[in-house]
Amino acid sequence: MKKLLKILKWIAILALSIGIMGGLLAWYLHTDISEERESRMQSSEHFVDRAFVNQERQAESDLGMEFMQEQFFGDQQREPEGSVPVISIDPAQLQNKADPGLRTIWLGHASVLVEIDGYRILTDPVLSQRVSPFQFLGPKRTHQPPLPLEQWTAVDAVVISHNHYDHLDEATVRHLAAQGTKFFVPLGVGQYFEDWNIPSSQVVEMEWWQSEKIGALTIIATPNRHYSSRGLLDYKATHWSSWSISGPTHKVFYSGDSGYSKLFSQIGERLGPFDLNIIKVGAYGPGQAWADIHMTPEEAIQVHLDIGGKRMLPVHWMTFNLALHDWDEPIKRALTAAERKDVAVVTPKIGEIVHAGQPFLNEFWWDEVD
Repeated sequence: MKKLLKILKWIAILALSIGIMGGLLAWYLHTDISEERESRMQSSEHFVDRAFVNQERQAESDLGMEFMQEQFFGDQQREPEGSVPVISIDPAQLQNKADPGLRTIWLGHASVLVEIDGYRILTDPVLSQRVSPFQFLGPKRTHQPPLPLEQWTAVDAVVISHNHYDHLDEATVRHLAAQGTKFFVPLGVGQYFEDWNIPSSQVVEMEWWQSEKIGALTIIATPNRHYSSRGLLDYKATHWSSWSISGPTHKVFYSGDSGYSKLFSQIGERLGPFDLNIIKVGAYGPGQAWADIHMTPEEAIQVHLDIGGKRMLPVHWMTFNLALHDWDEPIKRALTAAERKDVAVVTPKIGEIVHAGQPFLNEFWWDEVD
């Protein structure tokens, strides 16, 4: 009996310790939304019962024991074992204003440098080593960025799709903000910038279909189907968005994280077609609930067709281990689907320049990575 009581005592202590640690973590990660910001959020038709909602219902979560077993014991090769080819960016290229025209450089994951009609834009720049609240724990990069964070200069603007750590990186934001970069973010996400002491004059918080200007560029927050959370108690507390970036002569669309949605057809009808569509293809499944907010590669190809565009750049794969599939499965499936539907897809190496209106020779470089 005494032995049983001793075991129960240690179980209680362990449970209490876990509870205390969970409470401290929840406190550490919590962000209080200001009254002024929350008032604006409440005026949004997408904000219901103190949370943002998707227009198309998401399936109920089905992440049970089968998912946990796959998570910890699945046999997928989720990270490349060999060296991912990375083409370094010369920092001198960033010393001057961007040239006219349209060119892009994939930096890894969802981060893309877009030089459009004389302006330099970054999509969801994440240049830290890990996508986590802590740089000692969490998914780590499978390759280095083509230019270290401290060497980035002369970025006119950044578009942020939502607040997840693999899309909103505090270190990257702080570095760019110190140089005067302007940030376009969904409703509620501005709170993080305020907490990080980024001047409000550099942050534009936008509702879907809202349009803002930066010089000759027009930035439009466009819909998508996802969710947000950065802590333990803030599920869907801030909004998410895709983005349209239009200059005098070129147009680019960025999907952000999203499941497939009829909303993309609406974007195509109102704003398309685009010269380039940057669309996520990785970190999908398992289960319908996950697929509803993380489209498959085949759905990504359909999104490109729904929106309309000359070329598609697949992103959100390979850089971080975030899903239960082989690391190169997304790009292989995307190319197979693109061939079936006659979609022009570009597959640059990390750091490789893609010029709009110029031929681009796709190399299946992932096949050379062990």
